[in-house]
Amino acid sequence: MRTVALACQGGGSHTAFTGGVLQRLLADEKHRVVALSGTSGGAVCALLAWYGLLTGGATEAGRLLERFWEDTAATSLGDRAANAWLVGLARLEGRVALPTVSPYAYPDVAGPAFTDLLTRHVDADRLARLQESPPEDQPLLLLGAADVLSGDFKAFSSRRREITVNAVLASAAVPLLFRAVEEGGRYYWDGLFSQNPPVRELPDAGPEEIWVIRINPRARATEPRTVGDIADRRNELAGNLSLEQELYFIRKVNQWADRLGDPYRRIEIREIDLALDLDVASKLDRRPAFLRRLFGAGREQAAAFLAGLPG
Repeated sequence: MRTVALACQGGGSHTAFTGGVLQRLLADEKHRVVALSGTSGGAVCALLAWYGLLTGGATEAGRLLERFWEDTAATSLGDRAANAWLVGLARLEGRVALPTVSPYAYPDVAGPAFTDLLTRHVDADRLARLQESPPEDQPLLLLGAADVLSGDFKAFSSRRREITVNAVLASAAVPLLFRAVEEGGRYYWDGLFSQNPPVRELPDAGPEEIWVIRINPRARATEPRTVGDIADRRNELAGNLSLEQELYFIRKVNQWADRLGDPYRRIEIREIDLALDLDVASKLDRRPAFLRRLFGAGREQAAAFLAGLPG
């Protein structure tokens, strides 16, 4: 049985795609997941998959992922109006001068709302117990965040008993939307600024392959010229910067392993890409139909990926 580590890139609502990918991958019995990592929305998906696997197996993991994204969707009249306003405002940014307001200028709403949403699906006490005396074959979980003050990269690790609901919030705390999140006496922002997602520690779990679920496209066919297209491409490049550095590290080690031979071995890297042309503002979009489309696209892309694997 092939042993794999799953690395989930962040990207807001676009990571509903990751939820669909993980649901399909985990249902396949031809490989064993030894590690998961994620940042921001990818951290949420990685946590749900890991928690589900440990508490009820692949079926429970898939159920948690699907229900979380259903629960995330803007369904009430007020929520739909707020969603349309936020996405519309994001699309105006860069085209017209808009006021920017610090999240410290008003009561903290985003953090408690996120925590409430996540704890509907993950029991915080049970999450802590799962890390107390883990069996040797328990998958590793890593969540990426950035230390605001020191500038250090942080990968919260289940092996160090660091995975908490607050750590997930720290990984997803986008500046100007969330306040910096205090965890362990340090302050953190979204892991986009550090490891998106953490990769270099995944070999510690002994995978034969690392499967990266990429949200931000690596390449574009045409030169971005409008303000909106430039903003989209800038966001994609920023989101990919740390991932490319992490993958370069693994590929360099693979070169050494190839030269040295036994007992050293390479770790194969494969990628599953979100192949939809989406703008950066849609990373905030929580319309039910949009999230369902992304989740379904993830399942389809994962099925095609599995079908194309070498036997």
